[in-house]
Amino acid sequence: MTAAERVALVEREKHRITYRNITLSFAGILLFLLIWEGLALSGIVDSRILCDVLEVLRLFVTKLSDPNPDGAVLTVHIWSSLQVALLGFLLAVVIGVPLGWLMGWYRGADSFLRPIFEIIRPIPPVSWIPLTIVWLGIGLPAKSFIVFFAAFVPCLINAYTGIRQTKEVLKNVGKTFGASYFTVFVKVGIPSSLVMTFAGIKVAIGNAWATLVAAEMLAASSGLGYMILMGRSYARVDLIILGIVVIGVLGVIISAIINRLERIFLGWRYV
Repeated sequence: MTAAERVALVEREKHRITYRNITLSFAGILLFLLIWEGLALSGIVDSRILCDVLEVLRLFVTKLSDPNPDGAVLTVHIWSSLQVALLGFLLAVVIGVPLGWLMGWYRGADSFLRPIFEIIRPIPPVSWIPLTIVWLGIGLPAKSFIVFFAAFVPCLINAYTGIRQTKEVLKNVGKTFGASYFTVFVKVGIPSSLVMTFAGIKVAIGNAWATLVAAEMLAASSGLGYMILMGRSYARVDLIILGIVVIGVLGVIISAIINRLERIFLGWRYV
C-alpha cells in the first residue's frame, strides 16, 4: 500500500467515525423525545407536570410573534439573556484567564492574590444579589455581574492549573536559547496551558447559563430566566419547558463555537 493510499484510508476512517458519531447523537436525541412524548401522551405523567413535545413546538412558533402571557416575544427573551450571559462570561474570560496565568507563573502574584481568591471562591454567585442591587441597580450590568462571578472561578482555576503543569524541560529549553522569563511565559507557558484553559472556559459557559435564572430575578422584564419564572407564576409548564429547551440549545451552539476556537488554537491535537 502506497503512502497516498494509506492517507486516503485514514481519511475515510475519520469520515466514517464522524458520520457514526453524528448518527448516534441524533438517534439519542430522537429516543429522548420519543420517551418524553410517550410519557406525556400515555398519561403516566400528569399533563400539569409534563406537557408533550408537540405542545412545546406549537408554543415555540406562537411565541415568535405573540408576547403573551409574559409580555415579550421569544426573540426578545433570547436577546436579553444573551446580553446578560455573554457579557458576564466574556468578562470572566478576559479577567479570569490572564489572572490565572499570572498567578500560576509568578509566585509573587500567586502569594499576593491567592488569599483574596480563596475568600471569594466559595461564595455562591446568588449571594451577591443584594449587594449588586445596592451597587449597580437592577439593569444589565447588575445581572452580568452575577453571571461573571459564576464564570470567573473555573476560568481562573483552570488557567492557573494548566500553566502550573508546564513541563520544566520546556522552560529549560527556552532559557537555554536565551529567552527571558517573560518570553518563556508567553511562548511556552501559555501555549502549554491552553488545553486546561479551554476546559475551564467550557465549564464557565455552563455556569453562566446555570446562573442566568438567578441573575434575571433582579426585577427583569425579559429574558429566558424571566420567562421561566413567569411560567411558574402562571402555572404554564409548556412555557417553563420552552425556556429550558431554548437555554439548552443556545448553550450547545455557544459550546460548539468554543470547540471550534479550541480546534483553531490547538490544531496540533486534531492532526
